[in-house]
Amino acid sequence: MDLNLKGKVVVISGAAGIKGSIGETILQKLAEEGAIPAVIDRNARGFEYVKELQEKGVDATFYQTDVTKPDQIQNAVEAISKKYGTIDIVINNVGVNDGAGLDASYEEFMNSLKLNMVSYFLIVKHALPLLKKSKGNILNIGSKVGLTGQGGTSGYAAAKGGVLGLTREWAVDLIKEGIRVNAIIIAESWTPAYDNWIKTLENGEEKLKSIVKKIPLENRMTTPKEIANTCLFTISEKSSHTTGQFITVDGGYVHLDRSLLTE
Repeated sequence: MDLNLKGKVVVISGAAGIKGSIGETILQKLAEEGAIPAVIDRNARGFEYVKELQEKGVDATFYQTDVTKPDQIQNAVEAISKKYGTIDIVINNVGVNDGAGLDASYEEFMNSLKLNMVSYFLIVKHALPLLKKSKGNILNIGSKVGLTGQGGTSGYAAAKGGVLGLTREWAVDLIKEGIRVNAIIIAESWTPAYDNWIKTLENGEEKLKSIVKKIPLENRMTTPKEIANTCLFTISEKSSHTTGQFITVDGGYVHLDRSLLTE
C-alpha cells in the first residue's frame, strides 16, 4: 500500500536506539516509504544509521541532541526547518523506563519527566509554525505504564500518562489548524532493550514465559515492525480523519477480558 509519505519531512526523536529497537525500526520503515527522516537523538549511532540510509539514496539527516536540554532541542528543530523549509510530521518516540520510583531524588524524578514528556512538548512547540503551514500531524509514542502503572517507576509512569494527556490536549488545540494528533500505546514488545532486561533477571526465562502467556493474541510479544507499521498508517493520509486517539498495539494485553487467560 502506498501511504503517500514520499518526500514528507518527518522529525523523529529517539530513533538512534539499538538495531531492532522501535525507533530504529520506524526510521527504516519511513525510509522504505520514501519519507525524509530528520532524526533527533543523543546517541551517536544516529550518524551511522543516517549514513547507511544516505548511501541507499535516502535523504535523511541526524541531529545529535540531548533532549533533556531545551536549547539543544530548539537548535535541532531550527536546523531542520532551515534545511528543508517544511516539517510535515513529528513522531515523538523517546522513552526510557528509568526506574525513578518513590525512592528517587527530586532531580531523578524531574529528569525522567524532562526526557520522557517535556521533550515531546518542546519538539512540538518549535516545529509548530511549520506544522501549521503543512497541515501536518503529530504522533506520540506512549506506554501501557501510563494507563496501568507498573511499580517502581514513578517518573516514567507520570511522564507517559502526561504524554496521553498532551495528545488529547493538542488534538483539541490544533484541530482548527487541521493538524491531527494521536498516540500509539505499547505494552510488551520484543526489543533489544527488553531482551537485555530479561537477561539481568535471575529467573529471566521463567519471567518471560509468564509475560508471554498473558498476551491474549497468539501468546506472543508484539514486534517492533508491527508497531512501526501502525505508526506509518496513522501518520499517513490513509488515517486522515483520526485524531485524539490512543491506538494500542499489544495483542490485547491491556484491554481484553482476563477470562481469555483462564486455562
